[in-house]
Amino acid sequence: MKLIEQSFQVTLTLILAMLVLVSSGMPPAESADQVRHFTRTMEFDYISWTADALLLKLGQAALNAPRYLTIDEQRSVIKNYLKLVKDSDDADYQIERIYADPKMSDKAAGLQPWQEKQQVLRRQRAVLGPVAEEIIQKEISEVLSDFGLAVGGQPLPPVLYHVTPLPYALIISPRSVIREDNNISLDPNVTLDQMVGLEKSVETGQDTSALVTPIGGIGIYPTMVMSTSDLPWMLETVAHEWTHNYLTLRPLGLNYFTTPALRTMNETTANLVGKDVGQELVRRYFPEYFPKPTPTPVPTPQGGKPTPALTAQPAQFNFNKEMRITRVQTDALLKEGKISEAEAFMEARRQVFWDNGYLIRRLNQAYFAFNGAYADSPGGGAAGEDPVGPAVLTLRKQSSSLAEFLNRISRMTSFEELQKAIQ
Repeated sequence: MKLIEQSFQVTLTLILAMLVLVSSGMPPAESADQVRHFTRTMEFDYISWTADALLLKLGQAALNAPRYLTIDEQRSVIKNYLKLVKDSDDADYQIERIYADPKMSDKAAGLQPWQEKQQVLRRQRAVLGPVAEEIIQKEISEVLSDFGLAVGGQPLPPVLYHVTPLPYALIISPRSVIREDNNISLDPNVTLDQMVGLEKSVETGQDTSALVTPIGGIGIYPTMVMSTSDLPWMLETVAHEWTHNYLTLRPLGLNYFTTPALRTMNETTANLVGKDVGQELVRRYFPEYFPKPTPTPVPTPQGGKPTPALTAQPAQFNFNKEMRITRVQTDALLKEGKISEAEAFMEARRQVFWDNGYLIRRLNQAYFAFNGAYADSPGGGAAGEDPVGPAVLTLRKQSSSLAEFLNRISRMTSFEELQKAIQ
């Protein structure tokens, strides 16, 4: 019976992987042919990556390591894995710093101990990483089941993800309007010089706006997730990408590329599910990572000296508010046909963000086309006045549970259906 069950799971996983790979992650080929004239030599190979990841995941499933560990031991595995990731990131930083230090004459001597340490850390991550992934998959599956998003205790599709170097995304938008026309995945090893050169080539050859940007995850199957030591972010991202797998097998996900509004509906939905599931995972399994409430300051008696907490503080830079202002003004200029003025305005605003600690390399139409689809940010953020995100948020508030919300929106094939649902 156990062998039959495992054979069924293997077959189901392979079928789902093929379905998701074919139906998600890439726009229709005909819309990208002209751009691919510039990108063919540096595009990411999804088929090879998926085959390798499936072999790894099927091997992990056969071992089923979590069943031999207690809850405390599982928590310890996750914490040890996160420490390995942090130590590895620190070693990378030290290596980069030594390479860039103009005052260090003997770089080889300075690099050797850090390079040796990095090799040891990579070997340890290769052993512990797959076990940590199995544990997190199990925990997310349990939360999804408790949220009513499972059949017989098993989410469909099953939760499968793999931490890996992620491709970069080349985003293409027209200059005259903010709209994602192409999203092409590039090899994770492309250099900054190659990114800048590609952007210039595409923009010159096509008279478009282009941006090569890093991403945090991709909803193929198994899903791809960026390496990080930030546990809450990682859990949200794994749940976010699983949501794309869920939607890909339903009308909303199948129509991801049909209109910009449907793409925004997909991404905003995945963000909401990711946050709900991720926060529940942290609360349930890793409460020490759960944000603690900020105590409310107690007013001083009349005539008393104000406490530091009540003393007037300089206004902090609000990223979402300022980004919304930038998007709204850019949309207005583009609507008036003032393309050059809009681009000059975005560059001026980029410098404002830079001065306030937000290191945005390029702020252009392609930036907003990509980031504006994640429209659950308070105040609108990069989405500006786009009504799609607020409509998705309204449907979530009107739904009695996360499962009801996801089941309702997953059946929709247009923004008009969403508008009718929330009236």
